[in-house]
Amino acid sequence: MDSGQKPARKAGNGEDSIYWDESKSRYIGAISLGYTPSGQRLRRKASGRTKAEVRKKLRDIRAEMAKGERTPAHYTVKQAVEAWLEQGLKGKAESSRSTYQSLAATHIYPHLGSAKLRELEADQVDAWLDDRKEALATTSLRLVHSVLSRSITHAQRRGRVPQNVATLVSVPDGKAGRTSKSLSLEQGTAVLNVGEGTWIHTYAVLALLVGIRTEETRPLTWDRVHTDPADGSEAHIDVWRSVRRHGETKTQKSRRSLAMPRRAAEVVRVHKARQQAACRATGRDWTTDGLVFPADAGGVRSAENVRRNLRGLLKEAGFPDPSVWTTRELRTSFVSLLSDHGLRIEDIARLVGHSGTQVTEKVYRKQLRPVITKGAEAMDEIFGSSEDASPSS
Repeated sequence: MDSGQKPARKAGNGEDSIYWDESKSRYIGAISLGYTPSGQRLRRKASGRTKAEVRKKLRDIRAEMAKGERTPAHYTVKQAVEAWLEQGLKGKAESSRSTYQSLAATHIYPHLGSAKLRELEADQVDAWLDDRKEALATTSLRLVHSVLSRSITHAQRRGRVPQNVATLVSVPDGKAGRTSKSLSLEQGTAVLNVGEGTWIHTYAVLALLVGIRTEETRPLTWDRVHTDPADGSEAHIDVWRSVRRHGETKTQKSRRSLAMPRRAAEVVRVHKARQQAACRATGRDWTTDGLVFPADAGGVRSAENVRRNLRGLLKEAGFPDPSVWTTRELRTSFVSLLSDHGLRIEDIARLVGHSGTQVTEKVYRKQLRPVITKGAEAMDEIFGSSEDASPSS
């Protein structure tokens, strides 16, 4: 404080206290909130470069208190998001919780996490979104904004903040999303001819030749796989559940039974016999309610685990950069190869469980042809049965 500056008058009882803090080079204001049962004094503080700034902050605090708000002075954005993740997602699927946690840890905590929640301004949220739009696609950008907004609403309902500033901003467009790809016939053949005898080879065969979604394949149990039906019907898979909430498939039309091409049925038979032998060797019982593709520690494999193993298979198949491929692109390839072979778009839509042809045509199909045939028969014609398959390299 300058030598010519008069010392601040001592505040009377019930008045706000404002004083100069030499160590911080700022004015500090404090409001007395009484005492705890143990006799410890309760105070709320604010700081600023001028007394006028501090007085405004103290008035805001008193306004909050008049509304019954109970915002801790140091309650941060990160604490608000963590509270929402802990308390606001009851009944949500674990996969959703994991997605929100990952988005928060990657895109919220490093940039806004340490900000005081009651001091967060719309301009800060705007600047944050502008920065994140360079790293996230539009859908992901909207989702991460939703995580922040819902977290602040959760805090608002508990009296920790008077206003949700995240609702005052518009979400900009993010970077262009990655365009999905389709395997060519040559690439698909290479994938089918490597890694035989491994679970990921069987997984890739089902995804590429039958076209079921990864969230439908990972929880698949043996009682839904019919390689040799007792009624003499063709080998098929009942796609009746997924890893989604309550085990439901994506849509009503996603609940379907799909014929397996001869090559796929034979690969699955061998995989089943291999799994049964492994159970006998370790003294475990093999049951039809067991998973077709269990994780090493038991339970359903994660999407990341499948993706990592698939990329290993692609590397073995000679792909120059396996990291640019994802598991869902086996399903994209299923659609494109059938279309290229001549299967009608309406038939392909039924095979992949779409409620109409729009998504099939715009998102999945990469080539167009006009002829009609059945999916399993078409795949046998495209890749041949197991007897016709080339030996693995």
